[in-house]
Amino acid sequence: MMAEECAVAASRRSGGRAARVALRSAPLAENIRPVRPGLSGGQYKPLTEANVKRIHEAALDALEQIGLANAPQSGVEIMTGAGAILGEDGRLRFPRALVEDMLALAARDITLFARDPKQDLELSGTRVYYGTAGAAVHVVDVEKREYRESTAKDLLNAAQLVHRLDNVHFFQRAMVCRDVSDNFLMDINTLYACCAGTTKHVGTSFSDPSHVEGCFDLIHMIAGGEEQWRARPFVSNSNCFVVPPMKFAEESCITMEKCIRGGMPILLLSAGQAGATAPAPLATAIVQAVAECLAGVVYVNALSPGHPAVFGTWPFVSDLRTGAMSGGSGEQALLSAGCAQMHQFYRLPGGAAAGIADAKLPDMQAGWEQAISNVMAGLSGLNMVYESVGMHASLLGFCLESLVLGDDMLGQVQRCIRGIDVTEDTVSLETMRSVCLDGPGHYLGHPQTLGLMQTEYIYPAVADRTSPKEWVEIGRPDLVARAIERKNRILAEAAPSLIAPEVDRSIRERFGIYC
Repeated sequence: MMAEECAVAASRRSGGRAARVALRSAPLAENIRPVRPGLSGGQYKPLTEANVKRIHEAALDALEQIGLANAPQSGVEIMTGAGAILGEDGRLRFPRALVEDMLALAARDITLFARDPKQDLELSGTRVYYGTAGAAVHVVDVEKREYRESTAKDLLNAAQLVHRLDNVHFFQRAMVCRDVSDNFLMDINTLYACCAGTTKHVGTSFSDPSHVEGCFDLIHMIAGGEEQWRARPFVSNSNCFVVPPMKFAEESCITMEKCIRGGMPILLLSAGQAGATAPAPLATAIVQAVAECLAGVVYVNALSPGHPAVFGTWPFVSDLRTGAMSGGSGEQALLSAGCAQMHQFYRLPGGAAAGIADAKLPDMQAGWEQAISNVMAGLSGLNMVYESVGMHASLLGFCLESLVLGDDMLGQVQRCIRGIDVTEDTVSLETMRSVCLDGPGHYLGHPQTLGLMQTEYIYPAVADRTSPKEWVEIGRPDLVARAIERKNRILAEAAPSLIAPEVDRSIRERFGIYC
């Protein structure tokens, strides 16, 4: 919760009496905040233990019997060297023993570093972090109610907002820089905009393997050298290493190999669409995603045992009436939650998508679509919840105002994940006894109530909780208008770049920077 917004009504008497207001002038210490990064989920389990094991067995069968096609020659050599079998049909098949051996080598309890160490992401168990992701090609202009092409400046603005939003924990590239026509410069500008806007962990993609070396030059400049980068790699590669169903993406695989050798953590991303590029049954869609990501585990660990990688099962959903993607559906929420259970079964750091809206604007439809899937993902203990805020039109549009509104939403979501604290103090009857037997008959203003205002409860920065009478008195504020106001205030206060000035100048002299 942002200190700038923290004005909370401590009590509201009936009869129109003025509310007493408690103001917080500084952020709370990390250990007493009502919500904080890395809360533990795992309370919600859509799959039984038997279901999980059955999906695991089916995924192993798929790897042994069907395998994956189209691996690059380098990948064939890496994986067959570890024990994969190249068939006459050109498909690589993976014996169970090989998968089990590579799972034993895979990195667990990894840290995704940030340039600000206080923002590091500790991926272990059921710890949950929310962030952005995607490749939207449009920005949602809420004032004009229209979509326009996204730019490098839009991406920088999104990163600057995330830097100030407490409940958004990492920033993965959310938009394509459509104003940069050269693909190499687009990758450079994507990296620059992300790192200039925030010191939180950054995720990015590369449009061509040949761009990796130049982008690493930029990263080393920001880090202060290759040695410093390798000690704390603050950028991860979101890598669509497979093209579902059950095919490797050759160029992405070559990019992945280069990133691994360069010390960059990998998000192994399998993004089939149930009913189109993945089976229509939700369970089998998870089977395919798990099988594809297990192939990725073999690939990564055969090349570099124990290299940090996120098990990125991202099965999406089709609206089977049209074949179009439906990111805001209840089925999508179930898929992401089920995938979280599979990550926990393998004890691997995992990520999936939630919070995507099919709605075109930040309206009521967007609200329920974003909230339901984010709550379910968090309660399931999904480590990395990607695309959790800002995404509209099933990933085609990104909205800066929705990003601001999403910070409020994610605060409430994380309060649900934290749950109810039951301790000797919280269930003690002393306060109840004093209020009921000796006191005023209410808890307003009681020391216990005031002591828990900021540690037990979370308050929205933008959402409205006034009474209808108060709402009229303060000018009938509109939610989106308030989001625009807060967005503009944050961007007006943002530093032009969070990269050291002399380094920033060197980057601009060497590369064509558009923002």
